[in-house]
Amino acid sequence: MERKNRKEISYSFILIPTFLWIGFVCSISFMEAWLKFRAPNVSLSIGLGIGKLIFSALNIVEWFFLITTLMLILFNKKILKFRKTKILIIPILILLSQTFFLLPLLNERTDIISQGMIAPKSSIHVFYILVEFIKVISLFIFGLRIIYDSAYEISSN
Repeated sequence: MERKNRKEISYSFILIPTFLWIGFVCSISFMEAWLKFRAPNVSLSIGLGIGKLIFSALNIVEWFFLITTLMLILFNKKILKFRKTKILIIPILILLSQTFFLLPLLNERTDIISQGMIAPKSSIHVFYILVEFIKVISLFIFGLRIIYDSAYEISSN
């Protein structure tokens, strides 16, 4: 009985940063990002400056969630099999690309526009949104796998 309770707690702990991560990305990327431009007196330059600040902060929070999730997986490696966790490769690669490639490019465009210049045409913003969707879906699948495995463990004992 003690072993069963330990598994339930372990699964629950892994779900916390996973679903918080999903919530943060969805609320910032899919709601705040476009909503700020609908507020009165928010110019393009101000909105982009706010976005630059918020997305930089979100990136730091995402690294916290990723590291926390990975630490919990390593701590519970006997409970979680690689088959269940390999989907995390997708958000890891996306977060790396956002941190070292996409966000710097978007920040550069923001700086150009904020200085009153015209930035060259680019689809980098659309690509960023696309990878955000992919990241959220892969995190959701990971979370569902953990929930499924947790339910399976409980029902089989």
